[in-house]
Amino acid sequence: MDYSAQRAQFAAEGYAVFERVLEGPLLDLLRDECGRVIEREDARLDALGVEVDGISHKGKRYFAGECQRVQPELRVMLFSETMADICRATLGDDAYFFYDQYVVKGADKGMPFSWHQDSGYVVGNGGPPDHKPYLTCWCTLDDTTVANGTVRILPFSQVPATRDGIVPHERQPGSNDLVGYSGDAEGVTLEVPAGSVVAFSSLALHATGSNTTPKMRRVYLAQYSPEPILNPGTNHLRRNAIAFLRGGRQVTIS
Repeated sequence: MDYSAQRAQFAAEGYAVFERVLEGPLLDLLRDECGRVIEREDARLDALGVEVDGISHKGKRYFAGECQRVQPELRVMLFSETMADICRATLGDDAYFFYDQYVVKGADKGMPFSWHQDSGYVVGNGGPPDHKPYLTCWCTLDDTTVANGTVRILPFSQVPATRDGIVPHERQPGSNDLVGYSGDAEGVTLEVPAGSVVAFSSLALHATGSNTTPKMRRVYLAQYSPEPILNPGTNHLRRNAIAFLRGGRQVTIS
């Protein structure tokens, strides 16, 4: 697959779009597993007796991470040829699986998510400030639109400071979001069909809107790093570091 255009855009602007690359069995897999995640999250919140836990808000916005640890079927997608090609075109010849997460906005009342860098969340939650930028693959399980809260990205050319590092983030009361930008730039709104992957650098500022439609908006995040990310002080692994590509060659297949 020739992804030279995406490679050039990612290098220049910090993001690229791979349309419909997950259509078929991989998309079916992600949708099936998403239903299990929502059931598990609702049960977890009920057991805690809360409506809000961190940045998850029951019925409105779900952030469920480390899914592949309890749903190993997801590894078929995470270590697929499709994801290897995307990693080569964006991250380069060395890639480690870092983290996965379902992000689901509830029907009619799905909350927005504020401007942030994914690396800002690593640092804001106690991770190393000097980690190398990593890759987020925003995989759409539904057609994403302005109405259901699709992603907006601020290209590096609009906010050049983000290309070079992590900007300060502040925690927002109520939503618990970490906010890294309050300027006037509107960024690029990406409406993409189901089965697509929006790949962006962990330094790229991005945000999502509210879901005002009668259906959920479902997204699966798969993240890969160019090297293992270690927690400061302990040097223990932060999340995961499963070797996926080495020298451009796929070394983990599931």
